[in-house]
Amino acid sequence: MNDTYNELTIALDDQFVDFIADFVANIYDDGLELDKGKIIVRSENDLTFVKDALVSFAGTLGNTIPMEFKFEVKENKDWIKAYQDSIEPIEAGKFYIFPSWYEPKPDKINIKIDPALAFGSGHHATTFSCLEAISEYVSKGQHVIDVGCGSGILGLACKKLGANVELCDTDPLSVDSCKENFKLNEESYDKLWEGSIDKATGIYDIVIANIIADVLRFIAKDLKSATKEGGYLILSGILDKKEDLVTASFKDFTQVKRTLRDEWVTLVYQK
Repeated sequence: MNDTYNELTIALDDQFVDFIADFVANIYDDGLELDKGKIIVRSENDLTFVKDALVSFAGTLGNTIPMEFKFEVKENKDWIKAYQDSIEPIEAGKFYIFPSWYEPKPDKINIKIDPALAFGSGHHATTFSCLEAISEYVSKGQHVIDVGCGSGILGLACKKLGANVELCDTDPLSVDSCKENFKLNEESYDKLWEGSIDKATGIYDIVIANIIADVLRFIAKDLKSATKEGGYLILSGILDKKEDLVTASFKDFTQVKRTLRDEWVTLVYQK
């Protein structure tokens, strides 16, 4: 262990802390510290790439999430333990999402996820609302695809309910993390690939896409084509101010549910 480490502090509106922290965790696999209105990233290595990735990501969101960055060099400490101490399990729908340093709950469907590994630990509003929708609409024997799977948490939830699950993500780090989390939970998937819905070969009872609104609009045709007649689309990652972009792209489907949580919208459609 070096005598010093690098620290990057990201200051932003408190309502976006969890969302941006999940994104950072998807590209950086050490512990993060969350506080009111800020995220702290620590490493013995250079963290400039984290800032650059966030600037690029903010651009894809239309710069709707302003962020300020501060770099410091500090005396070394066990920041991963401090991060672990700050994370608590959550309950969402039928599921109990917990990191590996906690015990499972006997009266819930348990999913073990270490939040530092990839996008989607259940804490963010979009993931939470998707887990609630999965609890309601997914059942044993159905064929499900999770598009933009991140950590694999949503696909794992479907698998725990007895569904046949396929997953994809354009980020190779997410694909690797998804593999690790299925293994951690002693579950298996039917297919997993690097890429998007356009590489899917099946038709599905449930299509899940927890991505940003602009991407949902861009891949809308493929999402709809992959959905069986009478099947459901679970769409999330939608800032409320961009909801109209998504609803306009899926107006030929029937909206059966809308959930608003912390400025983030989750929509369920039926074909």
